[in-house]
Amino acid sequence: MNGKDRALREPGSARLVATLGLVGLLSGFIIVSVFEATRPTIVAYQAKVLREAVFKVLPGTVHMQRLVFQEGRLQVKDEEDQDEEALFGGYDAQGRLLGYAIPGAGPGFQDTIRLIYGYRPDARRVVGMEILESRETPGLGDKIYKDAAFVADFRSLAIDPRIGTVKQGTQAAVNQVNAITGATISSKAVVRIINQGNARWLERLPPPETVPPLEDWRHGRAVVLPAVINAE
Repeated sequence: MNGKDRALREPGSARLVATLGLVGLLSGFIIVSVFEATRPTIVAYQAKVLREAVFKVLPGTVHMQRLVFQEGRLQVKDEEDQDEEALFGGYDAQGRLLGYAIPGAGPGFQDTIRLIYGYRPDARRVVGMEILESRETPGLGDKIYKDAAFVADFRSLAIDPRIGTVKQGTQAAVNQVNAITGATISSKAVVRIINQGNARWLERLPPPETVPPLEDWRHGRAVVLPAVINAE
């Protein structure tokens, strides 16, 4: 085969670049299309998990509703908006407010940690904590949701003057959490997220007499029953 025949048979560099570019473009289009197609399902599932967690972090909750801070006060808003800060009010069977479930997120050791915690304003205590998403190191950082003793520290945790972490076994105050041995960074990340949530939300919480009542969205009026969302 002479040089002329070889030149005719072998593709030029420009053609190779164009082919690779086309393949890359098609691959990117497919990835984006799949992401956009599955995004509503993912968002809906995350919202479902978040709402179910409200009943875990606020013991005694029978009804709940989503609340946002608008026009200087908390207002009921059931429509999900990923770019909007929201918390959840937890109510008993008679429609009395028990407390608030406050979502939060922040950097951990490996990646972002997403959680939700229950807060009782009458006692000024955190009364529960649930990890919603974590990619912390298996066997170490993942103990922030697998270690029962660590999770239990958040069931009656004073917030004043500020929640702190201490070395395992040295807890001496009602506002302290025992850090997990081998996962100190992840432990401190959880506490930091909750402290940041308190700083962001507690000043916005209304006095008991102005707490948003349970609201029936179908008729646009406030009612105690039927339940907005129940634990079943």
